[in-house]
Amino acid sequence: MEGSAYLLPEPTHDTSMTEVERGTPMGELLRRYWHPVGLTADAGPTPKKVTILGEELILFRDGQGRVGLIYPRCCHRGTTLYYGKVEDDGIRCCYHGWQFDVEGRCLDMPVEPEGGGNFKRKVRQPWYPVEERYGLIFAYMGPPDKKPLLPRYAIFEELEEGELVDADDSSLGSGGDVVAPCNWLQHFENVMDPFHVVVLHDGFSGTQFVEPMGIMPEVTYENFEHGVRSFQVRTLDDGRTLRRITETVLPTLRIVASPVLTPGRCGFIGWTLPVDSTHYRIYTAARVTKKGALVKNRSKPGGKLWFDMTEEEHQKYPGDWEAQVGQGPISYHSEEHLGVSDKGIIMLRKMFNEQLAAITAGEDPINTARTEDENYVTSQSGNWFEDVAAE
Repeated sequence: MEGSAYLLPEPTHDTSMTEVERGTPMGELLRRYWHPVGLTADAGPTPKKVTILGEELILFRDGQGRVGLIYPRCCHRGTTLYYGKVEDDGIRCCYHGWQFDVEGRCLDMPVEPEGGGNFKRKVRQPWYPVEERYGLIFAYMGPPDKKPLLPRYAIFEELEEGELVDADDSSLGSGGDVVAPCNWLQHFENVMDPFHVVVLHDGFSGTQFVEPMGIMPEVTYENFEHGVRSFQVRTLDDGRTLRRITETVLPTLRIVASPVLTPGRCGFIGWTLPVDSTHYRIYTAARVTKKGALVKNRSKPGGKLWFDMTEEEHQKYPGDWEAQVGQGPISYHSEEHLGVSDKGIIMLRKMFNEQLAAITAGEDPINTARTEDENYVTSQSGNWFEDVAAE
């Protein structure tokens, strides 16, 4: 019987694009970049568990204000440093008191002769370098000799009077919970899919944003030096034209202007952080005029928080979360049928494949700057209204 589901072949996903653990193609590519691992306030005197790119780590801040991100198993007998005591110079293991600084150097072995003597210089707790910027803690988890500079972004460097940069860890833009139970690419490539805004966020969700977003746009795409961007043009009923630009900056940055159409340049950057191959979360930084101005997205109906909606309401008014998590933990790429409207996604995947080929050939991927002159990322993303009727 033609079209029978019984005849479906075993589904598969593109492992090179989706799996992020160490040693996988995408895992190695992502490890050539800095990633946010927490808010500045997340590093404190109490060790905190964090999982990034499939690796479980311990985050803390010592008594001198230095941030540490270290492998959790103590290099002595293997107990977790999650139960360690943070001190002025570093963190001390609860089991036998070995003390390590934020770069994993062993400073003290209280149960060994002479506090460890020369022995303590022969061991080192595995660690990753971190830097703080824009209210976030960034980590580099790749080959030490390939470490690039931590990027600076024009969006946050060129502030207007009264503006400051604030950060958020509630996964703004996911449309749901803080940690999403699906692959990071299912969310990230959605940024290059402007057509879903009309169908999902207006047709199914019931004007989830504002009415002009429900107008079918004319869309073009282009590759640029940092990633892929889309140009969306909507002709409004009042004779004006809405021009909206959205960008994906490799490897994980979503630069998406306000969906309530605040005019002007975009003030947000979201980092789509792969927790592992089947979970992601989003860290966001934004230009604001008041600390705490970033809040969780609200969904229909009635402006409810996503968390307060019933299962029936989630089914009746689906949003990004439902559409992306609904693809499964990792979407079956073998069952896709991409069309003309998917051009932006095709371009984004192609660019990722080019970067995978680059690191295989021993080259640096894009957006890995070695000098300050190269280390400044600009953006065209934003909303602009043009009165074409008056021209």
